[in-house]
Amino acid sequence: MPQADALNNEHLQIYHRRYGQAGLFNRYADGRAQYFVYRLLTISGLSGLIGLLISPLVGLVVLLVAVFGDVLDTLYLKRMTPLPEGTSFKSVSMWASITAALQALSLAFLACAPSIFAHPTESLHQVNATPLFTTSILVGGAINAAVILPYNVSAGLVRLAVYALTPLVIIVAGTFLEVDGRMDDLLVFQVAGLGVFYLSMFFFVSFIVSRYHRSRENRLAMALQHKQLAQINAKLLAQKLHSQRLALIAENANDSVFLMDADGLITWVNDAFTRITGYQFDEAIGQNPGTLLNADDTDMAVVHALKQGRDSGKPSRMEICNRRKDGQRLWLETNQVPMLGEDGTVEAVIAVERDVTASKQYEQQLKDARIAAEEGARVKSEFLATMSHEIRTPMNGLIGMAQMLERTDLDEDQSLYAETILGSARTLLSLINDVLDLSKMDAGEVILSEVDFDLHACFRQTMQLFEPQAQEKGISLDLDVEPNVPQMINGDDQRLRQVLLNLVGNAVKFTETGGVRVAVSTTRVGDRLRLRFAVSDTGIGIAKDKQEQIFERFSQADAEITRRFGGTGLGLAISRLLCEAMGGEIGVTSELGKGACFAAHLRMQPATGVSLVEAAANGHYADRSLKGLRILVAEDNNINRLLIEKYLQDEPIELEFAVDGAEAMEKTLDFDPDIILMDMSMPVMDGPTATRNIRDMDIRQPVIAALTANAFDSDREACLAAGMDDFLSKPINREDLLVVLRKHSNRPGSSAAV
Repeated sequence: MPQADALNNEHLQIYHRRYGQAGLFNRYADGRAQYFVYRLLTISGLSGLIGLLISPLVGLVVLLVAVFGDVLDTLYLKRMTPLPEGTSFKSVSMWASITAALQALSLAFLACAPSIFAHPTESLHQVNATPLFTTSILVGGAINAAVILPYNVSAGLVRLAVYALTPLVIIVAGTFLEVDGRMDDLLVFQVAGLGVFYLSMFFFVSFIVSRYHRSRENRLAMALQHKQLAQINAKLLAQKLHSQRLALIAENANDSVFLMDADGLITWVNDAFTRITGYQFDEAIGQNPGTLLNADDTDMAVVHALKQGRDSGKPSRMEICNRRKDGQRLWLETNQVPMLGEDGTVEAVIAVERDVTASKQYEQQLKDARIAAEEGARVKSEFLATMSHEIRTPMNGLIGMAQMLERTDLDEDQSLYAETILGSARTLLSLINDVLDLSKMDAGEVILSEVDFDLHACFRQTMQLFEPQAQEKGISLDLDVEPNVPQMINGDDQRLRQVLLNLVGNAVKFTETGGVRVAVSTTRVGDRLRLRFAVSDTGIGIAKDKQEQIFERFSQADAEITRRFGGTGLGLAISRLLCEAMGGEIGVTSELGKGACFAAHLRMQPATGVSLVEAAANGHYADRSLKGLRILVAEDNNINRLLIEKYLQDEPIELEFAVDGAEAMEKTLDFDPDIILMDMSMPVMDGPTATRNIRDMDIRQPVIAALTANAFDSDREACLAAGMDDFLSKPINREDLLVVLRKHSNRPGSSAAV
């Protein structure tokens, strides 16, 4: 292509060199130099004639003047040819015009010499007897100036001006030299002759200039035509090379390539077509692709769409199921591009087809694997929900009855037994909660409940839970909150408490001397808050190579720690996942035997406007009375019913029980409860169904609180979606139960509010 570009530009470069300013000037200068000798001979001959007819001295003077002007002009042009680089063309043109003027004046002097140097005794008529001599020389000079005018316009115009003014000066001078002062009779003829001279030169100059421009335009047109022809030729060569390359590519491509005519019949196939379909070249030529490849399970809608694309002249790209010659299933990704003629009709079709059978099989495997994974996740979720319900139900009775037992009069041994039972049950419940939390996080079911809460109270209350254990071990437990930490903050306080419980619990557990310190600070990042709290202790510490391992599931620093301190190794794994869910992270710095520091960074938001008074009013209902409150408990488990009855036996309420959702609906009509404690899983009719049916009844609607052993956030959402007002998770704590009852006891229309 660079060679083709050079050919394209050659004629234009010649044109620009010939007709550019420098080119025209060089041609002008070369022409003047080429004919210098001829001009010199002519000047010498004319000067010699003047010397013979007038006087040798006059001839010599005329010769010197005429030669001087021509030599000066020629030498300057010779010196400036070719035009030196960096030289100002305007300056060169100006000096060339000056030398041209001098040369023209010297020639005019030669032409007028017979008249100027005539013998004084001759009459005026005799002096003017040489007009033909003068006119001939001036006309010759003017013709030469007109010819070279296009090559150096300024020099040509100067010469024409000199030659045009010279006869005018002669006529005027002759008029003033009349002795008697009267107009010469020949003046009229001289003026008329001068007019003819001017008019002739005007037409001659016009002819020369117009011819020059026509010649220039013709040369430019020829140069452009040569360039266009060269471009067309180069394009044809490139297209030929491109076609050859395409043919090689098509013949050796891994994809099947074939051509079809306007009737949809195959006219050419490459080797890959045979390799993919099994049909040889001769077997495919003249056949319709559908006749060769379509099978019973081929989607005819795809076939119709491909044909419609060919008929409309639009490219189409689709996947189609075909059959090889040996009957094997073949998935092809076909890309068909119609080739249109000048009238817009389809002349041929190029089809490129790729074998995507392996990809389709892999796609089906992935689809089956996804379905299996989804089914596995569903089964796992159902299993966890069932196990949560089945384990929490007896745990509810165990913990509840142990709490009731602690409230009775017990001797020292009995109190120890009850306390041991309750402690073991709570430990087991904590393990169940950890496993379920981990499962929820794996399933991506962690839903953050962001509310305004008292940050200071959250840390203070959480650490108060560990004060008895710290006092028993004789270690300090300190909370350090920076002064700029806001009182109210927006976030999920329950998840924050869970992380804090894990970190402070571990710190207290692994510290024998010294103490545990919790430092809290916040920084503002744009419109958000970044909460940082660090839990540091003076405990046993963690080896460098174990610090990343402790965040893995069911993992502790070493087996000795497990035997000595117990634990499942899930707390830190859950804490890390919770921090990441809250847009943060958790890390540890520690040295073996010198304690550890766990630092958590969480993304929070400024409080939305709930004041401390409002928060306290929304969270504490201890001053509300339950007197006269009618409560219906829908629970199929006898132990749970007994437990709730024991929890509420000292409260001034009316209590009624139902063993399933259907009975709960019936007793709602008869008992007219203020609050219904509705178990989620019951025979005959479950809790959500019973709730929806009660909400459809035309009665005074009670408050419905869910009782569920399922600990998933999605279960809470399902309760609210069914029309329930509150949520109690099993095992039920007496204090939590009383809080829910007091919370809704003052609801308008309830018996306690009347």
